[in-house]
Amino acid sequence: MDYYSSYPRHDVLCIDMRSFYASVEAVKLGLDPMKTMLAVVGDPNRSGSIVLAASPELKKRYGISNVSRFFELPDDPDIHIVPAHMADYLQVSVEITKLINQYVPKEAIHQYSVDEVWVTVNGIERLFGSRWEAARKIKQDIMESFGITASIGIGDNKFLAKIVMDLHAKKEGIAECRYEDVEEKLWPFPVEDIWGIGSRMKRNLNRMGIITLEQLARFDPDRLKKRFGIMGEQLYWHAWGIDLSPVFGDFTRQEQKGFGHGISLLRDYSPEETSVCILDLCEEVCRRARTAGKSGKTIHLGIGYSQETGGGFSRSRSIDLPTNVTMDVYHVCQQLFYEFYDRKSSIRRVYVTLDNLFDKQETQLDLFEDRTKKNDIGYVMDDIRDRYGSTAILRASSYTDAGITLERSGKIGGHYA
Repeated sequence: MDYYSSYPRHDVLCIDMRSFYASVEAVKLGLDPMKTMLAVVGDPNRSGSIVLAASPELKKRYGISNVSRFFELPDDPDIHIVPAHMADYLQVSVEITKLINQYVPKEAIHQYSVDEVWVTVNGIERLFGSRWEAARKIKQDIMESFGITASIGIGDNKFLAKIVMDLHAKKEGIAECRYEDVEEKLWPFPVEDIWGIGSRMKRNLNRMGIITLEQLARFDPDRLKKRFGIMGEQLYWHAWGIDLSPVFGDFTRQEQKGFGHGISLLRDYSPEETSVCILDLCEEVCRRARTAGKSGKTIHLGIGYSQETGGGFSRSRSIDLPTNVTMDVYHVCQQLFYEFYDRKSSIRRVYVTLDNLFDKQETQLDLFEDRTKKNDIGYVMDDIRDRYGSTAILRASSYTDAGITLERSGKIGGHYA
């Protein structure tokens, strides 16, 4: 098709490890990951703990997914329930990447997540055959080496490899989508099936009469760009299967918009305990900002109440001078908390964000406080933690039952290692 003649073509694979956490746990138990019913639970001691992964058979038979809760699992003695072991999953992921490195150089491997990776296989035909043959070999190698089933999408670019993997390869094992296949393999699907479109964008597109990917591709790109900015333009080109992001290296990094950190609490917290939790979160948010050389002027606090009460609030406040000082952010969060908290509900979720960012400049002088000293303290604490570990120096409140930093230090990705 001449329409695509000016766009680059590559041999890109998108490899997804099927039900990765559950598959790793099944293999550890000597079970078949594709036939065993197994659930990986964040914390089996909490009935409300989330199911991080369910084996394909458990999904098929009971409809359990990674948004289900522990208490929703059926009372079936054939279901294996295991706690998460994040360090094991990371180790297996690293080993799988090493295996792929036997086929292509490191710079051709683009890790997207712990269980998903792009691989550019340009120029390996003499060693491993066509991109289809390379995909089959890698899939078989992963199965023989780790006992894990992989789904592989093949495309002319990263987007096509990813989307055909999501839409077709998870059923077929391996699936391919070239530019010429877009109308047949992508256009019949609803817009929400495309990678990168969430529920809010789906609603917005549906209101404009855009239900399928074909309707998105046929829509006026200028109207999409006017309505959604550069995102609208990108969605239009994606509907045509066009993606110009580089195949060597990661997706083009977007500028950091803000720094956020949150937690779902293991029990109901009182207002006093929540203040301790907020301080720990402010510490982490500001540490990230300082590491990136950024300061922010807008501070956001989100609070979610317990399931019995429901609800919560989400509020933000801007300050005059950008900051990355922990106590500056904490004091604003405390103002927001006591201004909008209903004084009666127990608290189960807390989130803190610092945005409206600025590059770190020379600290602006203030006649009434020593801002330079406040900044220096934060950087000194960061340096100690970088050298000796995240718990090498903590505020006294972090050692109380309400503190979250010590517990989180023993976790990977929010779950116990």
